Amino acid sequence: MSRARIVDAVVAVGVAAALLTAGLSATHQPNLLGYAALVAGGLALAARRRAPVAVLAVTAVCALGYQAAGFEVPVVAYLFAVYAAVRAGHRTAAVVGSVLMLAGVPLALLASGLHDTGEAFTQSRDVLQLAWLIAAGAAGEALRQAERRADEAERTREETARRRADEERLHIARELHDSLTHQISVIKVQAEVAVHLARKRGEDVPDALLAIRDAGREAARELRATLEALRDDDRDPPRGLDDVPDLVRRVRTAGLDARLTVEGRRDDVPAAVGRTAYRIVQESLTNTARHAAAATASVRIDHRPGALVVQVDDDGQAAVDSVPGVGLTGMRERVTALGGRLEAAPRDEGGFRVRAELPVDPA
Repeated sequence: MSRARIVDAVVAVGVAAALLTAGLSATHQPNLLGYAALVAGGLALAARRRAPVAVLAVTAVCALGYQAAGFEVPVVAYLFAVYAAVRAGHRTAAVVGSVLMLAGVPLALLASGLHDTGEAFTQSRDVLQLAWLIAAGAAGEALRQAERRADEAERTREETARRRADEERLHIARELHDSLTHQISVIKVQAEVAVHLARKRGEDVPDALLAIRDAGREAARELRATLEALRDDDRDPPRGLDDVPDLVRRVRTAGLDARLTVEGRRDDVPAAVGRTAYRIVQESLTNTARHAAAATASVRIDHRPGALVVQVDDDGQAAVDSVPGVGLTGMRERVTALGGRLEAAPRDEGGFRVRAELPVDPA
């Protein structure tokens, strides 16, 4: 049960107890229907947040009921109901109900056995004072306006933060485009021209040159996808878990004996987790191919309850600098941002291991 419902329940029980106590003090003649109306009017306040208009009607009927039964008890529950209805925005219902109550209380007192109309109106002012009625409505309206201003301020802050984030993404996209696009294009074009000329002369194209050409093409695609993602936050980058097999195949074509193993039952994986898993595999295999002088590498993706485990092992030289590289730092930042854990260290049997555990719980 939420805290608000607990508060409403406590208020309802308290008001019901107060009304019942006042009713017991107001008359010495037992009247079960009157007692029931007193208690029901108070307990109805437990639903004042969920159904304020219905509670307004119930408390009004109960108040008129116990007044007609001879209980000259203030209509406290009805005042709470007016406050709740106005706070919820039902001002018209509160005004109409209050006008009917002002007219109905004297009639209920007359029905209780009073024969003097003037005395009935005098007693009605004691059980339902206009000042308290106005105060209840004013308190509800004041709180409603305060909540509206708070919501508007929060919405304004969110819009400002979102606008600044959009501006920052566009700035980063411009910087990436200006600093990297030209250099990557030059590398890709030069490699393709070299491959074309070698084939034209009938020479064998070195594997390293083919790898440079393919890496240039892939880098251009990745940069283009990154720029699109930065310029349009609603569009997901096109790399995720489904692209890992293709990534492993490309690495194998470039000369590294890489193998992929997928274990566990794959459920819905959040897009951010899938992108991070792809980047971890990509960065790990890239480091293996460039720096580790490895012959083999294994990629294991394990779908576990509430977590996705990505592990990349190689048999290369596991020399680790005292200062972590940019790639490892980037992986750690991605994993930490998702609330996961990253381990990157030499293996006891030789080589290097990168292991990331990423939470996939919706929470």
